[in-house]
Amino acid sequence: MRCDAKTFAQMYEEVYVDLYRFALCMMRDQHEAEDVVSEAVVAAYENIGKLRNADAFKNWMFTILSNICKKRLKKAAREVHSSEEDTYSQIPSEEKDIGLAVDVRKAFFLLEEDEQTIIGLSVFGGYNSQEIGEALKMNPNTVRSKRSRALQKMECVLR
Repeated sequence: MRCDAKTFAQMYEEVYVDLYRFALCMMRDQHEAEDVVSEAVVAAYENIGKLRNADAFKNWMFTILSNICKKRLKKAAREVHSSEEDTYSQIPSEEKDIGLAVDVRKAFFLLEEDEQTIIGLSVFGGYNSQEIGEALKMNPNTVRSKRSRALQKMECVLR
């Protein structure tokens, strides 16, 4: 797709709030969320020529953002895991809550990419199955069943 800076900015303006909300839910930190959204925008702008259909821009941006969040969270989880060995029992309960959030993120990242996108758009983005179906070119019933199976997978991992 050919796209100038002005067109890219217009398309980005339409999805910025949703991208930021998704990033904030994933990263749980305002500054981290801003960083990953910025990184996603730069990556998208540099690769806009690879996007074939302007109608797919929103889903494409969420995919880029999701991948960047995954990479950052995996790195953070490795750092946390290496520093928490043998010290978990000494951690106050509020920090254990952070551990639960890390576990939820790990469960999220075990899902297939399409499942992550659906969960991200649904749970973090607040979209309904009809809107997600339109964005991903899927039947809304398929979206609902994939969402249900993905949440079940996450539940099994978190038990």
